[in-house]
Amino acid sequence: MSRVLGLLREIILFGVIGPGPVMDAFVAAFRLPNMFRRFFAEGAFNAAFVPMFSKKYQAGDDPNLFASDALNGLALVLLALTAVAMIFMPALVWATAGGFGGTERFDLAVGFGRIMFPYIFFISLAALFSGVLNAGGHFAAAAAAPVVLNILVIAALITAKFTGGQPVLYLVWSVPVAGIAQLALVWHAALRAGLRLRLGRPRWTKDMRRLVVIAVPAALAGGVMQINLVVGQQVASSFDKAVGWLYGADRLYQLPLGVVGIAIGIVLLPDLSRKLKANDTSGARAAFSRAAEISLALTLPAAVALCVIPLPLVSVLFERGATTAADSAAMAQAVAIYGLGLPAFMLQKLLQPLFFAREDTRTPFRYAVVSMIVNAALAIGLIPMFGWLAPAIATSAAGWAMVGLLALGARRFGREAQFDARLRTRLWRILAASAAMGVVLFLCQALAGSSFRVVGWRYLALSGLILAGIVSYVGVAQVLGAFKISEYRAALRRSSD
Repeated sequence: MSRVLGLLREIILFGVIGPGPVMDAFVAAFRLPNMFRRFFAEGAFNAAFVPMFSKKYQAGDDPNLFASDALNGLALVLLALTAVAMIFMPALVWATAGGFGGTERFDLAVGFGRIMFPYIFFISLAALFSGVLNAGGHFAAAAAAPVVLNILVIAALITAKFTGGQPVLYLVWSVPVAGIAQLALVWHAALRAGLRLRLGRPRWTKDMRRLVVIAVPAALAGGVMQINLVVGQQVASSFDKAVGWLYGADRLYQLPLGVVGIAIGIVLLPDLSRKLKANDTSGARAAFSRAAEISLALTLPAAVALCVIPLPLVSVLFERGATTAADSAAMAQAVAIYGLGLPAFMLQKLLQPLFFAREDTRTPFRYAVVSMIVNAALAIGLIPMFGWLAPAIATSAAGWAMVGLLALGARRFGREAQFDARLRTRLWRILAASAAMGVVLFLCQALAGSSFRVVGWRYLALSGLILAGIVSYVGVAQVLGAFKISEYRAALRRSSD
């Protein structure tokens, strides 16, 4: 629901504001709290916190006290970070979007950034509570928290549209308000689950020292990944509208990544941590393989669709109001490139928990450094040939480099970090079914012609195209034995339980 509403949020955003200086400034400013969020929210901090909390929760070793200490320490760091960022916001904007210098986009981004940056405080604390809930087997509230952000942003944009207000001001103020609401939601859910965290003075304990020791390499790894984003944005900021185009394309590939890859990765990390704590190596291998099987079966056809029909997707979803046909054509190119990298982004979410569950955050950091070098070299080196598309190409290539390194590094974990026989047998069948679906989509797109741009028909045309893709993929997959729908239905029931 959060991802679908997030897509609706972007549809309204592109219709009301559209690619241009205001959109570029908003994207750059909103990326600042989200960039630091990778350190203190579902990124580095939770990579260290969740395995430690899961083991204490499993052993009954006063997990609430440990979580309370982590909460208080994190809150202190976040308050200091927010104060510094508010003061030095112009420097942050210059460092992440230097191409804005000397244009109206720079001043807009600084103003928007000072309004939205406090979001990092609320969302990071909310992520800690989400990690506590996930480790305790309670996933619903944590998964629902992003829905709050999307609902409030959508409400703000619609209100501005119908009241004659400035949409971007309504938009930026809705972000910190949503952060407060998200924190309230998961805090309340934790209390109801009997996970009572208490605010107080930070304490420097043995557990906190170990948490920091584990979290720092993960934070450095997260910092490397954020450098990838900054390099891409720096390149794009030198091209008119490019920041907004890449943002729109990013939103499309993030939909399947969030629904499948990130969601399964969130569940996999505490599950692996518990099984390794109990020395259940066969259970750990089964959990990893089933997570990979479900992820690949759902993500590979999505990647094929992004590569084969990007223009129908972009034009139907985003082309209205302030977004033109030229904007759609530009975004479609980036969508296809990101589609090539989607399986890599998803596999990272599966492979990283193999290291994090063992409290090994240093190895992924070393791999991330290599990935950063690949990304920076390609993003800058490909500008003469591909212009503003260079960051998208670099992102996908760096994603595959990271996957290759993670896969090689995980070999030392033995059989429990390898795909089991069932998945190895089914993988080629999933690939064949995805390829067959791609052929069907290509032919249907050719038959539909320009109907995707006709206002009265485009929604029906895209729906028919998506339906043809689903039917062809599932049909071929069943014939080849790529997966059994009954197995996924049972897995979903267990997840919802």
